[in-house]
Amino acid sequence: MQNNIFNFKAAILEEIDHPLAVGDVFLTELKIGQVLVKILVSGLCGAQLQEIRGEKDNAKYVPHLVGHEGCGVVEAIGPGVTRIKEGDKVIMHWRKGDGIESSFPQYIYNDNVISSGRVTTLSQYSIASENRLTPVPQDTPEVLCALLGCGLSTALGVINNDAKIKFGESVLVLGCGGIGINLIQGSNIAGAGDVFGCDISEDKRRLVEHFKAAFIHSKNIETLTSRIDCIIDTTGSLELISRVLPVLSDRGRVIIISQPRQNSTLTFIKPANFFLGEGQSISSTQGGKINPSTDLRRYINLYKKGVLKVDNIITHLLPLSEINTAITLLKEGKAGRILINPW
Repeated sequence: MQNNIFNFKAAILEEIDHPLAVGDVFLTELKIGQVLVKILVSGLCGAQLQEIRGEKDNAKYVPHLVGHEGCGVVEAIGPGVTRIKEGDKVIMHWRKGDGIESSFPQYIYNDNVISSGRVTTLSQYSIASENRLTPVPQDTPEVLCALLGCGLSTALGVINNDAKIKFGESVLVLGCGGIGINLIQGSNIAGAGDVFGCDISEDKRRLVEHFKAAFIHSKNIETLTSRIDCIIDTTGSLELISRVLPVLSDRGRVIIISQPRQNSTLTFIKPANFFLGEGQSISSTQGGKINPSTDLRRYINLYKKGVLKVDNIITHLLPLSEINTAITLLKEGKAGRILINPW
C-alpha cells in the first residue's frame, strides 16, 4: 500500500560515538511484510550504547534509526501481512516471532534514503517487520508492553530457559539496571533461595532491596562468601565476572547477557581444575531464547495475576527531545529502566 507521506520525529544515529540527533524523517511505501506503527512509548536498552559505539556491526549503516523495545498501535499494514490488523496494540521486540521477515525498512532523511533495522522504537512512527510485532489485548498497560519488548522478557527468558533455577538455589545478578532488576524478580518468582544484586552504584540499593535481594557494591564483591549456584551478568565486564568466579558452586553456571567489550579478558583466579571440574559452565544468551509469539502471552498472564510487578522498575520517563540525557543516565548507571515518550 502507499502511505500518505508525512514526516515525524525520530532519534537518529548519524555518527559513531556522537550524540543522537532528533530530526524529521519521512515514511516510504510499505513493502511485503511491513507494518506501520504509531509508537506510544519506547524503552531504552544498554544495546543502544553498543550501537552508538559501533559495536553492533552497524557503523557502515549510519545514519539509521535506533531502539528495539516498545509499545504501539498499528496504523497500516503492507502486502502479505496476516497476523496483525489496523488498530491492534502491539509489543515491538527485536526477537523474531511469527509472521513475515520483511526487507529492511527505508526512510527519507535529509533528502536521502536510509535503511534501518527491522524494528526501531525511538521515534513517533516506525516501519516494522511483521515478525517483530506481537498483538496484545487492548487493556495491556503500555509500560508493561515496552518492558516486554526486551528487558523484562529477556530476564524472564534467561531464568526459564538458560538458568533453569531450581527451588532454593542461590543467584547473583551482576548489574542492577532494567534487565538486572527483572532477573532478581524472575529469580524470586522461580523460587530461588538467596538472591544477590551487585552494582557499581550505591543508588541501586533501594531498588534491589525492594525486590527482596541483598545488595552488594561491586567494590566489595570479594566479601561474598556464599556459594552461588547461578551468576548472571548484565554488565559485560569480564573483570567483574573473573572476581566472582571463585564463589561459584560445584555445579554452578555463569550466564552472560551483555556483550563483553572487545579485547577484554576473563581470568580464572583459582587453578584450572577448580573450574569446570564438577559440571560448572559459562554460556551466553540471546534474549533469553524467548519466542515472542508464545512467551509474551504467558508473561502478561503473570502480570494480570499479580505475580509479575513493574512498579519501581521504571526510574525515568523522558521525552524524545531529551534522548541524550537518557543516554547519559544509562551510561553512568544511574537508572533502572528508562522509558521515552515520543510525543
